[in-house]
Amino acid sequence: MKNTLVITAALLLFLFQHSRAQTPKLSNKAQISVLTCGAGNVLYTAFGHTAFRVQDATKGIDVVYNYGTFDFNRPNFFLNFAKGKLVYSLSRRRFDTFLFEYENEKRWVREQLLALNTEEVNTLFQFLENNYQPENRDYLYDPLFNNCSTISGDILKNTFGERLVFENGHIDKPLSFRSLVHQHINTNSWGAFGIDIAFGGVTDRSATTEERMFLPYKAMKQLEHTSKDGKPIVERERVILNYPDPTDRSTFITSPLFWFILLLLFVVIVTYLDFTHSGRHHWLDFGLFLVSGITGLVILLLWVATDHIVTHQNFNFLWLLPTNLIISFYMLSKKQLPKWLYNYLAIALGLLTAILIIWLLKIQIVSWVCIPLLLALGIRYLFLLHHLKPIIGTTNA
Repeated sequence: MKNTLVITAALLLFLFQHSRAQTPKLSNKAQISVLTCGAGNVLYTAFGHTAFRVQDATKGIDVVYNYGTFDFNRPNFFLNFAKGKLVYSLSRRRFDTFLFEYENEKRWVREQLLALNTEEVNTLFQFLENNYQPENRDYLYDPLFNNCSTISGDILKNTFGERLVFENGHIDKPLSFRSLVHQHINTNSWGAFGIDIAFGGVTDRSATTEERMFLPYKAMKQLEHTSKDGKPIVERERVILNYPDPTDRSTFITSPLFWFILLLLFVVIVTYLDFTHSGRHHWLDFGLFLVSGITGLVILLLWVATDHIVTHQNFNFLWLLPTNLIISFYMLSKKQLPKWLYNYLAIALGLLTAILIIWLLKIQIVSWVCIPLLLALGIRYLFLLHHLKPIIGTTNA
């Protein structure tokens, strides 16, 4: 009896694995299309979305393969995100279920039907089905170089090789990754400010024709200018859901620039009072040095201690000095500041100038939203140098 159960279980396991490995062959009426979805109202949906749709009315198949699936409940999600090891997955859903989400969010959906013969449709379908297997569906996400949109171009290129040509006649001028991102998000917004602080100089080089496809809107436009065997790969296009792109409802009062200008004015007023009364507001210095130091440390760690590509060559740490974190606690002291701090502040002021040179040389673009912060730090550095000068002069004498 025991042997019979073992044999039966082994047979069922074999049949299960065999059936799993058998991907149905699509009929000659099957179609594959690329879906592009409009932007949403939150930051991670601000750039839209790209997915593949497979239809075969003969076999009752209408599914969407979505490379933009992630799970907040995955173990160590936020830690992996910080380390550049964020795992995204390929999911497969019925088209009507997929569409319901975008209908709910009032986001447009457009479809580009690919000009493929039956053999090519089945080749691409087999690839997607194989990629959907549990052992294949996960991948390491990168916002610019490996996302749902770049993957769509990669899949087509890997499937058709040199037969597929991404033409660039529609591109007016080369743009950097950072500039392309700013086309979809207001520069004077908290989201854009965070991106500009975190993204390094690697994002300030011009994106190639294929690399521009990291944005779903650009990928959709690029497919209109892509050929296979000398003919357009897009057979026809249609609008499935027609909603306008979301409008920016933010106000200047809620923008980072407004609050940074207020901070700058506060620093100017307090520094003027300190200068005229020969005093020093310890808590202001502590706050400026503490926040700039913590931010600079995060920037440096994102460059050297994570797998993120977009955070490489980030020279923002030159003005948001990580060492300011340590100096901030010296600033709390109401006693005389140490003499060596004079040299530190002179170097900090020099590095503040260096980041401006890096900006002018376009090695890395610094957001103009940061100008009030640069000025606030510069003004305070100059004041502290002036504050320490009598002490240095007395020592030299």
